[in-house]
Amino acid sequence: MSAAFDAAAELGYDGVELMVWNEPESRQLRTVARHAERTGMPVLAVHAPCLAITQRVWGADPAERLRRSVVLAAGLGAPVVVLHPPFRWQRRYAAGLARQVDELERAHGVLVAMENMFPLRRGRVRVSSYTPGHDPTIPGARNYTLDLSHTAVAGDDAFALLERMGDRLVHLHLADGTGETHDEHLVPGRGTQPCADVLRRLALTGFAGTVVVEISTRRARSRNERLDALAESLLFARLHLSSRMPRSRA
Repeated sequence: MSAAFDAAAELGYDGVELMVWNEPESRQLRTVARHAERTGMPVLAVHAPCLAITQRVWGADPAERLRRSVVLAAGLGAPVVVLHPPFRWQRRYAAGLARQVDELERAHGVLVAMENMFPLRRGRVRVSSYTPGHDPTIPGARNYTLDLSHTAVAGDDAFALLERMGDRLVHLHLADGTGETHDEHLVPGRGTQPCADVLRRLALTGFAGTVVVEISTRRARSRNERLDALAESLLFARLHLSSRMPRSRA
């Protein structure tokens, strides 16, 4: 985790998003706050532990994991918690989620932003692990996170999803994808998603939320290669967010 804070500071990012993970440090308020203070990189969002691999972080109850994520975000001064839709087997949690989100937002002053996901694909077969599905605009949520790598996997129209989220979009995960069946999280501009045009649209509409680079650097062969990918992504974001001229989506 310290390496992520160091890289963000070295490259001139404005802050970081904290993924609550199996790594104990990511769940410790004092430790995270110390890294933020040391590097001058504030935590701008906290991602709740929603992945299958993090289902035992803070216990087995997903409602408790959400509560603790919001408390952690509030303690760090982060305005947003990113959340995935409930898994299909989390029926009790799903039934009470809207009420819990309302209570947590009111109590802690933190926005809980539901993220678009993607179905599992095997050939022509598509199976969603989420209820009621991978698209959080159906039936709707208080606030949203738009992930452009996930739209690639799902085959969703990023602009149509952006329109449905409307002014309740408060957070963007900036990454790219080519439509593979797995989540690629490519450097923006290296895939098929309209990353540049989405950023321009947000700039033109006065978007006041947070844009977070969420790329995969697992295949980087060195620290310098990893930093190059992160620097390219940051430059891409700032270039297109500063644009005021609409361009074709084609």
